[in-house]
Amino acid sequence: MASSHGRSDLRFADWMASLPQSMHTVPLANMAIPGSHDSFSFYIDEASPVGPEQPETVQNFVSVFGTVAKKLMRKWLATQTMNFTSQLEAGIRFFDLRISTKPRDPDNELYFAHGLFSATVREGLEQITSFLSAHAKEVVFLDFNHFYGVQNLHHEKLVAMLKEVFGEKLCPVVFAQEVTLKYLWEKEYQVLVFYHHPMALEVPFLWPGQMMPAPWANTTDPEKLVQFLQASVTDRRRKGTFFVSQVVLTPKASTVMKGVASGLRETITERTHFLGLSPALSVFHSILMSPAC
Repeated sequence: MASSHGRSDLRFADWMASLPQSMHTVPLANMAIPGSHDSFSFYIDEASPVGPEQPETVQNFVSVFGTVAKKLMRKWLATQTMNFTSQLEAGIRFFDLRISTKPRDPDNELYFAHGLFSATVREGLEQITSFLSAHAKEVVFLDFNHFYGVQNLHHEKLVAMLKEVFGEKLCPVVFAQEVTLKYLWEKEYQVLVFYHHPMALEVPFLWPGQMMPAPWANTTDPEKLVQFLQASVTDRRRKGTFFVSQVVLTPKASTVMKGVASGLRETITERTHFLGLSPALSVFHSILMSPAC
């Protein structure tokens, strides 16, 4: 897996452990927790095939222009510069994960994917569990929300991998309002896995995807994004579940065509100055925005 190109700040590596005691009994569903969008995309393998979720137009583009097309794609697919360990050290605790198989792969390996393939899922999970073992009071939310070319045997493989890698760190499903730092610390749980697939109903530690909705503004306009976020927060407060506020500007096809050689960072970054945010930042939170975070 590629190393981090970004910088992390170790002051945030133990921010949950450093919260005042008054926060220890606050449901995590009532706290603002930082997360990342397409969390694995710090590494995009230009030598990999195009992901199975890509439309025929993209498949044809790559078949004609080959490596050049993939290099251009990478500029629009990479939304992160830091690997999992560096993100965790910087305070990120929610991870947006999209899983895919590779066509005609005899090993049935599982990869993170966003247009092109990233690292193997096992590599990423092992980075996360290594951090958690060294930071016993930190808790992560893993949101497996897209599956491409994944059959039942692959889901079974992923569930077995989660058990093997995280073991007793996995928190079984309970009512969202029961999940506090105090509750998790007492039981030594550090990982909540949200799984957007019916398999979640069969495995005690897989939280159903509907318990972590992530409404998407799908806009390049910062003002429209803010309006959307305000409306979705208001709606979610009434429902009382975990949820994701995606503070993400999404380029349209026309945006990509105009800046095809420039990429996501150069084309979209200036628009995010209005928000004071990185273009790839996604904030996980739910009912309340806690001033302690």
